[in-house]
Amino acid sequence: MLENYLDIITNMENFVDGVLVTDHNADVVYVNEYSPNLTTLTEKDYIGKNLFEIYPDMDPSASTIIKALKTGETTLNYRNILTTVEGDSFEVIDDTFPIRENGKIIGAVCITFSPLRKQAMKALNISTAQAKTPRQLFTEADIIGRSESINTLRRQIRKVAQTASSLLIYGDTGTGKEMVAQSVHSGSNRKNRPFLTQNCAAIPSSLLESIFFGTVKGSYTGAENHAGLFETADGGTVFLDEINSMDIGLQAKLLRVLEEKKVTRIGSTDSMDVDVRIIAAVNKPPLDCIKNGTLRADLFYRLGSVTLNLPSLTERRDDIELLTKYFVDQYNASMNKNILGVSRDVMGVFHTYSWPGNVRELKNVIEGAFNLCDSTVIGLGDLPSYLLSDVEVDKIVAENQATIDDIQWLGSLKKNMEAYEKYMIIKAIKTHKNLVSAASYLGISRQSLNQKINKYKIPVVKNTLDLAEE
Repeated sequence: MLENYLDIITNMENFVDGVLVTDHNADVVYVNEYSPNLTTLTEKDYIGKNLFEIYPDMDPSASTIIKALKTGETTLNYRNILTTVEGDSFEVIDDTFPIRENGKIIGAVCITFSPLRKQAMKALNISTAQAKTPRQLFTEADIIGRSESINTLRRQIRKVAQTASSLLIYGDTGTGKEMVAQSVHSGSNRKNRPFLTQNCAAIPSSLLESIFFGTVKGSYTGAENHAGLFETADGGTVFLDEINSMDIGLQAKLLRVLEEKKVTRIGSTDSMDVDVRIIAAVNKPPLDCIKNGTLRADLFYRLGSVTLNLPSLTERRDDIELLTKYFVDQYNASMNKNILGVSRDVMGVFHTYSWPGNVRELKNVIEGAFNLCDSTVIGLGDLPSYLLSDVEVDKIVAENQATIDDIQWLGSLKKNMEAYEKYMIIKAIKTHKNLVSAASYLGISRQSLNQKINKYKIPVVKNTLDLAEE
């Protein structure tokens, strides 16, 4: 009776890594051989043998096939380590189904995937879905900040968006490399075409190649006709993150795509033209990557003709208050809260902390504080302990305890208000790198700040950030 179902079952071979069918006694009646990389057993070692002859160490209570035969239950995505009678051990992900005829269980079919193959298939499907379904991408206007380094970056994005050149982005973890890549795409004439992303550190190079170039049916076990990343993104942009994690051999094949604008699916001899802009990113200095052998020099020279260097958060501390406000507003909306902001002590910590995770870490710290905060202002107690241990909190608190008691009071309300305003301006100039950020801190324009500096005769040294001695 099982023979009636084998034609249907064998059609699965092109989509999976293995198919095994047993009768109601758990004797194997059909098998699609596993890859030789997994086991030395061949078809003749399976057919007619009981499941436990092939896998003598298998626990019957953990067998998805036995479960299907006894209970009729289906098991999906079951991760299993199999050890054959020959001592070969390999990991698979099983989908197991009972086979019924006239309501009676007559056998079971076990469909297996290697974990890496399943991961690669998922990546391919996600990329295809991204290409078919337009999504909202970041633009240059979404980049938060008023610092000189961010204003320079915005200008660079606008310029490189108008070209078709390949692009290399260098930035530490959490600096917003994908946001910048999306902004370049959104500002280009490719903005209505696909933007696809692949993290090169997430998947082994052996599978990354099939994701990049696609496959033809039969090129390896489980391979089917599938367009790769470059083919799917034709006319658009591909962003390759952490390219320095990619195998050197695969980097050479990527270089060929850049130079020839052609791709060949794995298992095919036919190449096809592709029109794709490649934006790549590294999270370590490119020249260091070349020296330690993780980045080909010729690939760097081909990609690095246009390079964007993203500033770390410590290089743009002037933007911390603006970023903090942005994330506070964002989490107020998503968490339905009404937190006004952070305390002066917290802001002091933010300005002093080293931020190895950059903007992403700041965002995560604020999200964590939102989960703990019981008042309308985030305090030191709402911050993670590691953040506080990295800075001199006592010194920051002491500095922030300077109050209006330090002001020389002069009698009338108007004079006292002017004295306090002068005190606030001096404090802002002392604690900020330039007059633009000092004005932003005070909530006034730079022009207004200059007028008040002249009004109160505050002695600022020209072309420096220091107060002159009176």
